[in-house]
Amino acid sequence: MAGVWKCSLTLAVLMFICLWGASEAVGGAKSRPRPKRRPRKKTKVDPVDLTPPQKNIDLQQMTGTWYLLNTASKCSFLMDHGTKVEPTVMTLTFSPTSAQTLLVSTKTRHNHQCWEILQVYNLTPTLGRLTLQGSRAELNTDIVVVETDYSSYAILCYQKLGKITMKLYSRSVDNLSEPMLSKFEQLAEKQSLGLAFLFPFPTYSHCGDVDQHHKINCVPTC
Repeated sequence: MAGVWKCSLTLAVLMFICLWGASEAVGGAKSRPRPKRRPRKKTKVDPVDLTPPQKNIDLQQMTGTWYLLNTASKCSFLMDHGTKVEPTVMTLTFSPTSAQTLLVSTKTRHNHQCWEILQVYNLTPTLGRLTLQGSRAELNTDIVVVETDYSSYAILCYQKLGKITMKLYSRSVDNLSEPMLSKFEQLAEKQSLGLAFLFPFPTYSHCGDVDQHHKINCVPTC
């Protein structure tokens, strides 16, 4: 009789343990959270791509003399010395040996002397976009002819190491129309270059004869 009682007690204990374990599994089990999908990375867009070149641009018509009127930039030099900029004039000519290169002469003053900075812009498959080669590929400067009417104004955009500088040129120092300046300010604003980053250049006393010639591989954006 005692053996039967012990056997019955053992079965009861086992059933209790099984039922308790089952209740824990049902009531206390926690479902694993579903793994969250990582958000897709946004395609990186170069700032210069936000300002495409003018359609059907004719670079041949852009050759000749251009006077720098205004610059939009976050360049540290301009931020510190923007009130001391010198009159600057740029001359564009096509290379006599290659139709794929544009010769650029920029005259300005430095240390009370007239300097001429000589550069070569290489044409790209995209009409209106040019490249100034640096010492390494990542140091290249992308140049975009944003807008021009060839006879009075031209707006150029420069990008190097992800930083943007925009420049407004005029064929004449006397041709300072308000619509032209407003258009430049609007395009600069699209690159987050508001009025605080606009630096007008003198329109008088430009260099004539040159004291120094320099061939450099960087755009004088500042």
